[in-house]
Amino acid sequence: MGVKLYKPTTPGRRGMSVNDYAEITHKHKNRPEKSLTQTLKKTGGRNHHGKITAWHRGGGNKRRYRIIDFKRRMDDIPATVLEIQYDPNRTCHIALIQYKTGEKRYILAPVGLKAGDEVESGQKVEPKLGNAMPLKSIPVGMEVHNIEMTAGRGGQLVRSAGGQARLMAREGNWATIQLPSGEMRQVRVECRATIGQIGNLDHQNVSIGKAGRKRHMGRRPHVRGKAMNPHAHPMGGGEGRSNGGRHPCSAWGRLAKGGRTRSPRKNSNRRILRRRITKSYGEAKLRRKK
Repeated sequence: MGVKLYKPTTPGRRGMSVNDYAEITHKHKNRPEKSLTQTLKKTGGRNHHGKITAWHRGGGNKRRYRIIDFKRRMDDIPATVLEIQYDPNRTCHIALIQYKTGEKRYILAPVGLKAGDEVESGQKVEPKLGNAMPLKSIPVGMEVHNIEMTAGRGGQLVRSAGGQARLMAREGNWATIQLPSGEMRQVRVECRATIGQIGNLDHQNVSIGKAGRKRHMGRRPHVRGKAMNPHAHPMGGGEGRSNGGRHPCSAWGRLAKGGRTRSPRKNSNRRILRRRITKSYGEAKLRRKK
């Protein structure tokens, strides 16, 4: 696994790099399982009236959505990993597994999982790589991913490339986990998680290099507010490179920096023991020390 660099034959190639896909089982014939895919409709950022509600979206390569088994509820039936595949809809790779009953499913592929390995899910399975089980059955201190927030709903936490959480403690009906952001949170012990760290660790080291690759991903050019006219954005207009004499904000005047975006009335707020460490939080902490 690594990142492939190119010779600087053009300005676009100079800063460009790609994943070498060493984890993928069949790099040149990465065909998805047809029974586990469905069409993915594109909106171009428009709602049902045809009005743009999400800017800078449109175009891009056609994709098929891979149906991932986030719930892992086929208990005590061993499954064999057939392939590790690329998924265009997410940053991590996925594993195609086949149960002893013959049923095939996709799961998120952790680091070290390869074709031929066996995985299993259940209440009392062995806590090894790729196995899914409730948090009450996982030894304290283990690395986990694809964590449920509500038992039976399916994994919602830690699903992107390189992600890993750590089970810190258990007390009564609640387990304490440390998320990749540094946040400490309590989750019910009945919620399931999968053992291991999510694969494709080098995803963060890949450099896009040129605008054309972003267009292939379905992203159109992003225009800065200060480059617009004053009727189009509060930051627009002015002589020279003016910031408009105000703090950065959105096109509708909402402040862009320093404000909290999480709802203060969210039910799960009381289960957060320690907030994620942000730049504004670190600066406030330094001011308090002074």
